[in-house]
Amino acid sequence: MTDAPDQSSIRAAVERRLARRHRAERRFQAYGIGAIALAVVFLVVLIGSIVLQAIPAFTQYTLTLPVTIQEEMADPQGDRSEQSLRAGSYNRLLQLSLQDQFPSVTGRSELRELFGLYTAVNAATLLRQVVENPDLVGETIEFSMPISDDADLYLKGLTTGERFIGHQTPIELVLDGGDATLTAQAPVFEPFLAGLREDIVAAAEAAEARARDAAARAEAAVTEDERAAAQAEAERARVEAEALRARLEEGAEIALGPQMASLMVRAGDGVVKIERIFDGGRTAEGTVLIAPDAAGTLSSWTEWRLETPPAGRRISDAQIVWTRVLEERGLVTSGPNWLLFTNADSREPELAGVRGAIIGSVLTMIVTMLMAVPVGVGTAIYLEEFAPKNRFTDLIEVNINNLAAVPSIVFGLLGLAVFINLFGMPRSAPLVGGFVLALMTLPTVIISSRAALKAVPPSIREAALGVGASRTQAVFAHVLPMAMPGIMTGSIIGLAQALGETAPLLMIGMVAFIADPPTLGMSGLTEPATVMPVQIFLWSSGAERAFEAKTAAAILILLVLMVLFNAVAIYLRRRFERRW
Repeated sequence: MTDAPDQSSIRAAVERRLARRHRAERRFQAYGIGAIALAVVFLVVLIGSIVLQAIPAFTQYTLTLPVTIQEEMADPQGDRSEQSLRAGSYNRLLQLSLQDQFPSVTGRSELRELFGLYTAVNAATLLRQVVENPDLVGETIEFSMPISDDADLYLKGLTTGERFIGHQTPIELVLDGGDATLTAQAPVFEPFLAGLREDIVAAAEAAEARARDAAARAEAAVTEDERAAAQAEAERARVEAEALRARLEEGAEIALGPQMASLMVRAGDGVVKIERIFDGGRTAEGTVLIAPDAAGTLSSWTEWRLETPPAGRRISDAQIVWTRVLEERGLVTSGPNWLLFTNADSREPELAGVRGAIIGSVLTMIVTMLMAVPVGVGTAIYLEEFAPKNRFTDLIEVNINNLAAVPSIVFGLLGLAVFINLFGMPRSAPLVGGFVLALMTLPTVIISSRAALKAVPPSIREAALGVGASRTQAVFAHVLPMAMPGIMTGSIIGLAQALGETAPLLMIGMVAFIADPPTLGMSGLTEPATVMPVQIFLWSSGAERAFEAKTAAAILILLVLMVLFNAVAIYLRRRFERRW
C-alpha cells in the first residue's frame, strides 16, 4: 500500500510553475515593448534630425530690385527682334540696378563683392522675360531673384554670430575720403577689446602648445628631414605666439585681422568698418562701407559685432552690411522656396531644385513598372499554376530566389554591359535606368506574386473546375482576382524599393550633372536625366554649406514619395482584400 500524494504540495508546485511562466511571459512582453520603444526613439531622432536640417531649405531670401531695361543694353540692334534681344547684356542691367542702391561703392574689388550678392545666372531669367515681352524695353520693372546662398545662410543666422550694442556716449567722426576716424572721451571700445584680448590669449596659448609639440617631435625625430620640418614648425608657432603676445602690451595698437571678430560702427545710415583700435579703446580707425549723412559729433550710435571671424565664413563684412541695408529697405524678403520644386539641378545652391530628379524618377519608375510587373506576374502565374513540377522548374525557382539576394550594383554592371555597351542605348537615360531597375525588381515581384497565388484556397480552383471551367479560366477568372491584392502589394513595395536605389544607376551614368529636366513624355525616356537618390548623393558631396539643407530636404521629399507608395499599397490591399 502506498501513501496518497499530498494534494497541497502538488498544487503549490503547479502554482510555482505557473508563476514562473507568467513572469517569463511578462518579461518577454517587456522586452518586445522595449525593443519597439527603442526603434521608435531611433526613428524619431532620425526623422527629427533630417527635418531640422531641412527646414532652412524650404524658405529663401529673395532680392527684388527696380531694373531699368535700357534699350542700348537690352536691344543692341534696335529692332526688337529676338536675335537682338538675346544679344543684350542683362547681367549688366542687374549690376547697375544693384549699384544704384550703393552709389559710394566704386572700386573694382568692392563692386566684385557687391555683385556677389546674387549669381549672374539670374540674368537668363530677365532675358527670358524681355524676349517674351519686348515692350519691357525702356521700362523699369521689379525683378526678383534669390539672394546668394552665403547671404541667405547669414540672414537665417546659420553662419555668423552677431551682436548689436547701442551707445549714447558722444563720439567724434572724422571722414577723409574712404577712411574714417572715431574718437570718444571714454574708452567706448574697451568691452570689445576685452573680449578680443581673451581670444588673443587663447590663440597665443594654442600657438605655444603647438611650438612645444613640434619641439618634442624634433627631439624624437629619426631623420634629419623630419627634425628640420618639426623645428621649422616650432619656430613658426613661436613667432606667431610672440606676435600675438605683443598685441596685448599696454597701450599697443590692436589691428583687427581675418582671424578676429569684426567690429563696425553704425550711425544713422552710415556704417564704418573698424580696422584699428588704440588709445586705450578711445580711438578707432576704419573704412567707410556706407557713407553717413554727415560727420561730426554723433550723440547715439550702434556697435555692430560680428563674432564669427571673416576667415570662418564665406561672406565678407561688406556683404553683410549691404545685405542688412537691403533688408531694411524692403528689397530683401523671406518666403517659401518654390525654386526647390520648380528648378532642376544647378551649381548655385540658391537655384538648385529637385524638379529634374522627380521627373527622371517618374519616367524611370514608369519603365520599371511596365517591364517588371507584367513579366513578373506572368512568370509567377506560369510557375505556380501551369509549370510541371520537375528538376528544371525547381532550378528556375532556386535561381529566382537567389537573384532576390544579389547586390543591386551587380544589376548595374549587367545593365552597363548589355544595354549600353552591347545594344548602344543612351547613357543617363530613364529608359536604361528603368530596364536595370526592372531586372532588380523582377525577383521580388515573382516571389510575392507566387505567395499571393499560393494563398488562394484550393477550393476556389476546384469549384471553378467543377462547374466546367478550363484551367486557364479558373486561374484568370477566379484565382488571379483573389490574389490581386497581394500581387499589387508586393509589386508596389518592390517598386518603392527600386525608387530608393542608387548603386545600379550610378553604373549607367545617371550620376551626371543635369541642369535641364527631361521632357515628361516619350521623348524624355532617352534624354539625359537623374533620379532622386542620385540627386541626394550629388548634393551630399557639394562643397557649399547650403547643400546640406538641400540634401536633407531632398531626403524628406524622397521619404514622402516612398510613404505615398506604401500608403497606396496598404489602400489597395484593404480595398480588394477577400476573406474566406
